[in-house]
Amino acid sequence: MKRQLKFSVYMQMDGNYHQGAWRLPDAFADTGQELDRWIEIARLLERGKLDMLFIPDNISPPGVDHLQSLSHTARAVGFEPLTLLSALASVTSHLGLAATAATTWNEPYIVARMFASLDQLSRGRAGWNLVTGRNPEDAKNFSRSEHVAHENRYARAEEFVDVVRGLWDSYADDAVVRNKTTGLFFEPSKVHLLEHVGEHFQVKGPLSVARPPQGHPVIVQAGESEPARQLAARAADVVFTQQSSLKSAQTFYSDLKGRLARYGRDAESLVVLPGLSLYIGRTRAEAEEKYEQMQSLTPPEFAVRQLSLLLGVDLSEHPLDAPMPKVAPSATRANPERWLEYSRDGQMTLRQAALRATAAKAHWVMKGTPKEIADHIEEWFTGDAADGFNLLPPYVPGSLAEFIDLVLPELRRRGLFRTDYEGKTLRENLGLRRPSNRFFQ
Repeated sequence: MKRQLKFSVYMQMDGNYHQGAWRLPDAFADTGQELDRWIEIARLLERGKLDMLFIPDNISPPGVDHLQSLSHTARAVGFEPLTLLSALASVTSHLGLAATAATTWNEPYIVARMFASLDQLSRGRAGWNLVTGRNPEDAKNFSRSEHVAHENRYARAEEFVDVVRGLWDSYADDAVVRNKTTGLFFEPSKVHLLEHVGEHFQVKGPLSVARPPQGHPVIVQAGESEPARQLAARAADVVFTQQSSLKSAQTFYSDLKGRLARYGRDAESLVVLPGLSLYIGRTRAEAEEKYEQMQSLTPPEFAVRQLSLLLGVDLSEHPLDAPMPKVAPSATRANPERWLEYSRDGQMTLRQAALRATAAKAHWVMKGTPKEIADHIEEWFTGDAADGFNLLPPYVPGSLAEFIDLVLPELRRRGLFRTDYEGKTLRENLGLRRPSNRFFQ
């Protein structure tokens, strides 16, 4: 079968990736409190035959020590993502449903149980975004004064994912027999006690949920540091990445795919999806105008505060229209190079850098007509830079509808994207194999 694009859609709690977009007259601004909005979004994505809805977990509001600045974002409130996705599972039939659960602030048994449950409820459409957690504010809500050091987080994460996968294999696929005649509900010989004792965790097992329909829910990983890449190569099915140029995306893609062989994996076992934020217009000028309109909705002081949080460095005392200062990010921040691009060679003012960060962080921002956008997507896809994209819609529902109704038909005409779902599970639609049970063959 011809290789085809895969698309995930990354949705913040307000739905809009651009942090000022909630102010647009036709943008959703109440998704943090209205389930019906999410149902509308999920059904729109399924109409487009997109692979996956992905929701991050903003455990703590970003920047609670600066409530005046925080008050300008719609992301201060929102649903817990697993709860939300469980509700959406009942109104969708093919769309993958993925959410973040940070290994630093959770226990493996809880995470294994939650995502196995979501996989059962959705009949095989769950995905777990495995991250260590980045927001320093989270630590203060888990009885810590500061975040765990970056390298220590990943040591915990490596063991964490092994325990989770072991728990998902607690039961053979045919362990639960429900024999009313004999009174046997499950076969004891087909249940495995994990009995894990490691540096960070002691977990006996078995899990209190039957083996997930997918075997294992799809594991997503989003880090780009060296420890994150190693973890992704060993354990992830999908990788989200920030790349703003074809060359950097090709380098990352080659590096990550090249690591797979040492773990007995082939290139098709890992799907790489760079982030992509789209501004679509009938002309390039119209698309540029949409972008500038969006930028005008973000107060510069709020933007500077958000960039400060991303870097772990306070930029509030620097002049807005002076060159972006050369800064050294906090040691707790992973992959600072993406952000340091803003401070090189005086190419951007602080105002410009901050507004760019609130628009799409360090992700690729594309502005153009549907054909121009399809051309660039095809170039990355055929040029070994991506297996598809993690879409970052500037605002909803408009940006999503434009992509589905204008760009996808162009990609379908080129034979690059499906006309219908290939299977029922997220793994099937992503072209990923169902993992075998390590304890029961």
